[in-house]
Amino acid sequence: MFKNTVCALVVAALLTACATMDTNKAAIGGVGGAAAGAVLGQAIGRDTKATLLGAAIGGVLGYIVGNEMDKYDHQQLTAAYDRSPSYKTTTWVNPDTGKSYSVTPEPAYQDNADRVCRKAEIVAVIDGRKQKTLATACRNDQGQWVLQQQ
Repeated sequence: MFKNTVCALVVAALLTACATMDTNKAAIGGVGGAAAGAVLGQAIGRDTKATLLGAAIGGVLGYIVGNEMDKYDHQQLTAAYDRSPSYKTTTWVNPDTGKSYSVTPEPAYQDNADRVCRKAEIVAVIDGRKQKTLATACRNDQGQWVLQQQ
């Protein structure tokens, strides 16, 4: 249960980080992660303690991911969603930070809102620590991939 909660919070943090490319990524990632964590904590625990714990964990994860992924990484992630064949892993190493990422997308599908979506496994190696999550991105009205909250 705890592992699923952490994975869901990482996805929420990634969602927030992707929306903050040209602003203060760490701060906005922290706020967005805290909000998503609070919602998730309330949904799982159904009490104030769970909500506060979810907000704290989400805030920290959102801050970390928002601070770690930069514009280059977001461009590579978008390219993987755009052009990678299903189940083929795309990897890159950020030349400025040395952080490495791997993305393995699944086939595209249409969701209930009639948007084109794709799920993908995202693995990040940051400071020697491997972090793995599943994420879903859907195209918005402008054709851009937007990570969805799980």
